[in-house]
Parts: sequence; structure tokens; C-alpha cells
Amino acid sequence: MELIEQKGYNYKFNARECEACGGHCCTGESGYIWAKHVEIEKMAEFVNLTVEDFATMYLRKVKHRYSLIEKEIDKNNFACIFFDETIKRCAIYPVRPLQCRTFPFWEQFKNNKKEVKKECPGIV
Repeated sequence: MELIEQKGYNYKFNARECEACGGHCCTGESGYIWAKHVEIEKMAEFVNLTVEDFATMYLRKVKHRYSLIEKEIDKNNFACIFFDETIKRCAIYPVRPLQCRTFPFWEQFKNNKKEVKKECPGIV
């Protein structure tokens, strides 16, 4: 079992658990999935769209930033627009935004192993 660790965090992450999890980190309460322009360019290219078309179809502007839109999959349960409900995985995984790539090592969880464990079954 290969565990991923990040300096300053009091937990480790077993990425193999992602397969069994079913995308818990991609679903739940409504929120923001932030993307920077360079990430938007990569995502647009990955799905064979221009940046303009990608933005129209998949982004919402929040003040001076952009977030991927969400879809409601159940009452009060939302998913990233790129969460594939059939395979329970990210459809744009190779080009997912930094926010997604850094999970579960987010600052808000740094000293709260109990909270991140609720979000992610891969925490050890």
C-alpha cells in the first residue's frame, strides 16, 4: 500500500481507496470548484472545445474568479459537472483543476484529521 503524505499534515492518503469511494470528494453540498485560466484552457482542449464555448457551457463567474458548474444528482446532493455518475469518477481527471488535484491536502483540513476522514475514506 503506497501512502501519499504532505509535509505539515498529520495524516496520509491511500489513493487506492478512490476506486471504492464512489467520488465522495466530487459530490455533496453545493460549493465552488475553482479553476484558473490555464486550467480552463487545458480542460477545454481535453473536451475539444474552444475556451469560449467551454466557459459558456461549464463555468460560472463568481466575482473575479471562475468555478465549474455543478449538477444536482439528488435532493441537496450536488456533483461537479464532470463527475461521471456511471463510473463514479472524474471525466476530465488528467486535467482536473488544482483544487481537485490537491485534495485531501487542503489547508482547512491541516489540523483536522477527523473532519477530512469524514470526507475521504482514503485517510489513514
